[in-house]
Amino acid sequence: MTPPRLVLAPMEGLTDVHMRHLLTAVGGYDWCVTEFIRVTDRLHPARVFLDACPELEMGGRTAAGTPVHVQLLGSEPEALADNAARVAALGAPAIDLNFGCPAKTVNRHRGGAVLLEEPETLHAIIAAVRRAVPAHIPVSAKMRLGLHDRERLLDNARAVTEAGASWLTIHARTKTDGYRPPAYWDAIASIRTITDLPLIANGEIWSPDDAARCREQSQCVDLMLGRGAVSRPDLARRIRGEAITLDWAALVPLQLDFIDRMQGHDAGVAGRYKQWLGMLTQGYAEAASLFAQVKGLRGLADIRQRLAASAASR
Repeated sequence: MTPPRLVLAPMEGLTDVHMRHLLTAVGGYDWCVTEFIRVTDRLHPARVFLDACPELEMGGRTAAGTPVHVQLLGSEPEALADNAARVAALGAPAIDLNFGCPAKTVNRHRGGAVLLEEPETLHAIIAAVRRAVPAHIPVSAKMRLGLHDRERLLDNARAVTEAGASWLTIHARTKTDGYRPPAYWDAIASIRTITDLPLIANGEIWSPDDAARCREQSQCVDLMLGRGAVSRPDLARRIRGEAITLDWAALVPLQLDFIDRMQGHDAGVAGRYKQWLGMLTQGYAEAASLFAQVKGLRGLADIRQRLAASAASR
């Protein structure tokens, strides 16, 4: 079977620069994608892109050398084109366009998955961005199966293709489905009937077995990993067939580094770490025990002490 390209998904409030640094250091990813940058009707100053993607000052790559694609979200083609041109000039290796965000606030302001009711708008946005960005820089799109249903799935895929996108990532649920299991990987396969565009499947990939079944049902070689990657930082390498198991003792130094990197750069470090620790409970029994100990703590020193002790006590 052809080896997959594996991509770290953009997840708002989760795969920030600190998480991208950690997960790409563990390895296994071909590229990662930033959290979305909201574009309205104006051109953002460079600092907006540099804040969202500090890796732009390192050649558009994480410290591990993994490319970081910049994701934009909005509904105004010319504004998105202008902002895409600016971030490309700042060194973004690729531009991704978000047509999948299910958040009510985003959708209410005509962004994300709500645009899946308007295939013509998808086409206009992608075509405008493609014209504005140098030819050597890929322009990709990410979408869901639809807003409330899959009625426009093929129309949207056709619009993405005809507008000149480099590839299409599909989260295998509608906006109405949210993040509830299952993901409908087989629905992605229907897109093969209308396009030869490279497709990347996304949704409910928590293990190598899930990855294999997703590839079979979606007819996609390549995969995007989201919550499964955050819950099991070694997931990408395990999907690649590497004989690696990142145990809790090995993961603790990575968690301590994550906390230390956030200090001085982000507010609410304790809450952000506990958010991740809560997700780690899905992959590590030790995380559940630690979470019970630290969930009521606010001081980082106490949290770090309990975290370090959790490795020593094994």
